[in-house]
Amino acid sequence: MDETGLKNIRDDLDAIDDKVLELLNKRMALVKQVGELKAKSGGSIYRPDRERDIIDRLDRLSKGTLNRSAIEAIFLEVFAISRNLELPENIAYLGPLGSFTHQAAESRFGAMSSYLPISTITGVFREVANQKAKYGVIPIENSSNGIVSETITCFGKYNVKIIAEVMVDIHHTLASTVDNIKDIRRIYSKDIAIEQCREFIVDLGLDEVELIPVESTAKAAKLAMGEKYSAAICSHVGAKLYKLPILFENIEDRGDNRTRFLIISNFENGLSGDDKTSLIVHLKNTSGALVEFLNSFDKIGVNLTKIKSHTVGGVSTFFIEFNAHKDEKNIQKIFDRYKEEIKFLGSYVREGDDI
Repeated sequence: MDETGLKNIRDDLDAIDDKVLELLNKRMALVKQVGELKAKSGGSIYRPDRERDIIDRLDRLSKGTLNRSAIEAIFLEVFAISRNLELPENIAYLGPLGSFTHQAAESRFGAMSSYLPISTITGVFREVANQKAKYGVIPIENSSNGIVSETITCFGKYNVKIIAEVMVDIHHTLASTVDNIKDIRRIYSKDIAIEQCREFIVDLGLDEVELIPVESTAKAAKLAMGEKYSAAICSHVGAKLYKLPILFENIEDRGDNRTRFLIISNFENGLSGDDKTSLIVHLKNTSGALVEFLNSFDKIGVNLTKIKSHTVGGVSTFFIEFNAHKDEKNIQKIFDRYKEEIKFLGSYVREGDDI
């Protein structure tokens, strides 16, 4: 090994790290100034449209080995640290610690933010509506299990707005302190996670051990860490949280399982140029009312991406989404016409393909 050559490379790396640190400190100093101005004006510190514009620009500029995914991974964490310096605020999410909702929250707000794990979706809405938390993170739909009814019901009860969406690929791990899987006597997990990994369980002969459903995969990891000969089917973040060694990753039967999460708050976004809008619609119980409403979007060439019927308090409603911002002129005409029937939930930056 060329020790001199290796030392020179390490010296160059150290010099680059020093420069990166210097530049990050300069960035954070400017961020603090922005935070002070926003604190006076009441402006939001979380701007998904601005963050995506920055990542788009950096992706175009990148001439080296960093692809878009790597740029996002680095700069989303920089943005999260920046927001925490601007104005530290609470983020409520459907708990417990180590849940996939926790993972979705951290992907946007970073590890340094102040998190409030809440036991129910209704509780998350309540904390945001009562301004105990500035932001809330809740699931809206899963590719395997469909729409989350409690989330739709809460949108009918609380006056909060969707400000962003987050797509998370759902991957499970088998984690345990045992050295050999033949020593596993019991497996803890949430019942739905056990079903999502049924083929893996059978293939490895683990269907012969005791499968114990618990309320969350994070609790499964905690129990498995504390009990000899136990294992957990849990998320990567749950295993990491409780320092439980991972034996196998991505053990789910379907590789395309995704959950879509929404970030809620008390403000509305401006136009970004690539927006999605969510509505709850209560239409009159008359023949052709739904068809007439839907045709109004078709006439202006707006793509409806989701139409789901739902019952809130015994009243039939529709959860509808489309690719546009509510403040676009042609959309505003529909809002004016159906102002009694529409409850606007939010316009926000669109995150890739729908589930």
